[in-house]
Amino acid sequence: MAMPVWLQALVWGTMAGAALVLGAALSWRWSLPSKLVSSIMSFGAGVLISALAFELVGEAVAGGGLWPTVAGFLAGSVVYVGANVMLARAGAKHRKRSGHQQPSEEENPGSGTAIAFGALLDGVPESVVLGVGMLAGGAVSPAMMAAVFISNVPEGLSGTAGMKKAGRSARYVFGLWGGIALLCGVASLVGYAALENAPGGVVAFITAVAAGGILAMLADTMIPEAFEEHHNLTGLTASVGFLTAFTVHHLGG
Repeated sequence: MAMPVWLQALVWGTMAGAALVLGAALSWRWSLPSKLVSSIMSFGAGVLISALAFELVGEAVAGGGLWPTVAGFLAGSVVYVGANVMLARAGAKHRKRSGHQQPSEEENPGSGTAIAFGALLDGVPESVVLGVGMLAGGAVSPAMMAAVFISNVPEGLSGTAGMKKAGRSARYVFGLWGGIALLCGVASLVGYAALENAPGGVVAFITAVAAGGILAMLADTMIPEAFEEHHNLTGLTASVGFLTAFTVHHLGG
């Protein structure tokens, strides 16, 4: 018997979120060089930029029109940046940094909670669009799934490296990423179930909200971490990530 589409949305979202746990496990087991972590981060940023252009914004315009897409994209960017500013003030500014930038709980009480909410803020938009993307064909987009999975691995790598240096426990680290992986599955399910019968303009708006949040996340967190260690090769590595995701999109298209 075929798996119901809503259950597929839950499973694919959880699998995409599990890439965070994979990155965390690699970073916890081995002390990876900062340049390697930032290289993977810049590659992941390029992958997501490609997914934004070809899987999200372009398809939102095609399905619901220009203005719902523009409005949603701006709304997603504003909401993400506003939430990120509040979390940064609470101690989550450097949640994706792999160096010693993250504060410990002793240095900044409550920063652990802020980092947890920040990591959730980063992961939910990507998962929502996985579920929304299943509305048209009843199956997950291979290109979008690959983009989210590939980008989540370096997020788990980098964030865990910083948490480890800040003295956070394995229970905290893996509880955080494991919980977010499960919530990513729920977000994907909600993205599918809530919009199953929605008009094209509404679907375009919500898709663009997620896209705007993802781009703001890239500019505020992933790209700064990638550039800090990688410097002159950041652009090249991001370009390779972009082309990789574009190729997956083209071949799957």
